[in-house]
Amino acid sequence: MIERVDCAVIGAGVVGLATARALAMAGREVIVLESEYMIGTGTSSRNSEVIHAGIYYTKDSLKAKYCVAGKNMLYRYCAEHGIEHRRCGKLIVATSQDQIAALQGIKERAAACGVDDLEMLSAADARAMEPELSCHAGLISPSTGIIDSHGLMLGLQGDAEDHGAMVAFLSPVTGGAIRDDGILLDVGGEAPMQLLCRSVVNSAGLYATAIANALEGMPQDLVPRTYYTKGNYYSLTGKTPFSRLVYPAPTTEFLGVHISIDMGGQARFGPDVEQSPVINYDVDPGRADGFYDSVRRYWPGLKDGALQPSYSGIRPRITAPGEPLADFLIQGPREHGVAGLVNLFGIESPGLTSSMPIADHVAGLLRGSN
Repeated sequence: MIERVDCAVIGAGVVGLATARALAMAGREVIVLESEYMIGTGTSSRNSEVIHAGIYYTKDSLKAKYCVAGKNMLYRYCAEHGIEHRRCGKLIVATSQDQIAALQGIKERAAACGVDDLEMLSAADARAMEPELSCHAGLISPSTGIIDSHGLMLGLQGDAEDHGAMVAFLSPVTGGAIRDDGILLDVGGEAPMQLLCRSVVNSAGLYATAIANALEGMPQDLVPRTYYTKGNYYSLTGKTPFSRLVYPAPTTEFLGVHISIDMGGQARFGPDVEQSPVINYDVDPGRADGFYDSVRRYWPGLKDGALQPSYSGIRPRITAPGEPLADFLIQGPREHGVAGLVNLFGIESPGLTSSMPIADHVAGLLRGSN
């Protein structure tokens, strides 16, 4: 028997939950289909938990637009809902004289994207903020912060459910078909079923391209390839000497091994970049060996043996290794011709920060399908 539903959101990560919330608050009937046993078990809970300021992205890109808007929305949402967060700021440091120009370039790029609160610092001023640092100059981003990502997702889930949405766990989408009367989803689990949906949001993160490919009638040439890109994190034993995030000046598209701090005050280092043909969250203790040299360029006081394996995350990157990073890819009916379907591809950093404006955009794309 085929069940009918207005909207199905595939994936209960931060973007899926934000989208379910936006749709439910707009009066839509929403079911969230999650393959795991709880919310946010993938990319959403395996990151640096940073509220990004929006300073690294290309002007007019979706990442720039939604990160800047999302930062302000997140700070307001967290304050209103009692979600733990801290506007701690971030220092980006030049570890050589020739990197100072790179900091100035970041400042100019950020200003072009509407982030005008960055300030260049001398080496002495940077060390006054963080005495353990060694650098030639710094760039302070005061609107960067940290957040309890699970607390955020619980808040979004609660809002969605308060407006009638339902989250179905252990309910993987295994296939489906585009039909004249809607989008049919095959849902597995202990009680397999078929759902005929007026609208579907494919927010499955690491599995978004696989689900799009499994939908009969979805134009396959519009489905990008996903390259799993793993980042490993290592925690600092003992108390951190830093009160804010510290990033080295980026050398390429890679932002470098940086210091972030969680809401409990624990410092962690990462991520690195590792191509992963499969989803595997094991952290190799040996990879920490490469972190020491990187970190000591700006924190020479890092002691041998101070880094311990912590966790890893995998990004659903849609560009091949070595290629410039792609923007978010949000495909609606205008792009693929399928009424009521929105695919979210390549939602990696700054996806958490951008989650609420992405959700509002998706709700707008589907406004005419209710």
